[in-house]
Amino acid sequence: MKNIETYIENNKDRFVSELFSLLKIPSVSADSTFSDKVKDCAQAVCQQLQAIGVDEAQVYSTPGHPIVFGQKMIDPKLPTLLVYGHYDVQPADPLELWDTDPFEPTIKITDIHPDGAIFARGSADDKGQFFMHIKAFEAMEKTGELPCNFKFLIEGEEEVGSIHLEEFIKSHKEMLSNDLIVISDTEMIAQDQPTICTGLRGLSYLEVEVTGPDLDLHSGVYGGAVPNPINILSKMIASLHQSDGKVSVKGFYDGVLEESTQSRAQLNAVPFSLEEFKNSIGIADIVGEEGYTTIERTGIRPTLDVNGIWGGYTGEGAKTVIPSKAFAKISMRLVPGQDPDKITQKFVEHFQSIAPPSVKVKCTPHHGGWPYVLPEDHFGYRAAKIALKEGFGKEALPLRGGGSIPIVALFEKVFLTKTVLLGFGLNSDVIHSPNENFGLRNFFKGIQTLPIFYRVFSELKMGKM
Repeated sequence: MKNIETYIENNKDRFVSELFSLLKIPSVSADSTFSDKVKDCAQAVCQQLQAIGVDEAQVYSTPGHPIVFGQKMIDPKLPTLLVYGHYDVQPADPLELWDTDPFEPTIKITDIHPDGAIFARGSADDKGQFFMHIKAFEAMEKTGELPCNFKFLIEGEEEVGSIHLEEFIKSHKEMLSNDLIVISDTEMIAQDQPTICTGLRGLSYLEVEVTGPDLDLHSGVYGGAVPNPINILSKMIASLHQSDGKVSVKGFYDGVLEESTQSRAQLNAVPFSLEEFKNSIGIADIVGEEGYTTIERTGIRPTLDVNGIWGGYTGEGAKTVIPSKAFAKISMRLVPGQDPDKITQKFVEHFQSIAPPSVKVKCTPHHGGWPYVLPEDHFGYRAAKIALKEGFGKEALPLRGGGSIPIVALFEKVFLTKTVLLGFGLNSDVIHSPNENFGLRNFFKGIQTLPIFYRVFSELKMGKM
């Protein structure tokens, strides 16, 4: 591995410069005005793969944004690793809250990152993280130390629900076949404490609409006599949680797999300061389901949250109306044992049942996804644990991710292979928010550690360890 380490050390500046080139492309998948830039970014990723010796690297069109695929098959007898990532990014809004231009990457020294951090949209989610794999592959290929076959699948619609990915992977199943999938799109608990994300929560996302009168009405003439959809929607939403923090949707917890005492103890073994957690986001106290710690609430318990609510007049000044309609967007994070389609249906039935007869309710499901768990006795988990200990000099701890990457469960369904979630970001990277950043130390630590993971994965899969 010494040759690989030397190669990485000698090319650090170039690696950062090439990442900057990708970060400058505003590949915002949710906004159609950036469609051409998304295509440009796909081409740039493809060119990166071609430049480092990945064979058959090309851009595949979809009904939406393009998918980039390439592979390096050095020996059919060797195991095959599929690296997944996404080059699309979240919108940068609100722009006024950024300290620097979100698409002009800037390195700044911070308390958390004394070696510097790259501030740019997509730096941590996920351009900086999938790019670590490209550079790690390059280091191994250039030094003649590739231990396995590689496939790269980098998509452009992850931030909008991977709308066309399922169709693509099912129609290219043989091309994408693999022994293990690795994704770097998650976080470590702390800079000096490597962690392996052993699970993700699933998702059910809906939009609700409550309609009262068939037009906006004068609140002086009609107030107190007709249903106000905003008032009613607010009461309906308030009733979705019980006083103990549990979700009140009937059947919501049916089938939920309870974690063992040992598993819960392992999760709570990660270094975590409740005071630092509260201070980092400016809150005075925490809330949540009774009987569980913050780590557990955000990793192994299902939740329901309102993501947006609106209706009536919200412009400047006053307009005294009773609105015709009120709306809200609601997401539910799911855990093993919960079926996203069934949860969506249970929510719809419950929400309609609690509506008074004076209003009409419409529920529109959006995207969702299944929860995922990587068993700790799986060779992929063992490979990650060995690699992180060698790379960081410290034992890695398991950690459940609170977010959702719906395609992980889809990958398992299609390929019957597991995914290792091997992220090198931090919670302080503020992904999806203004001033997103990715530490240079994290970036290079990933590039240095991933070759160890590739080697150990290959050896374990072939029974050499």
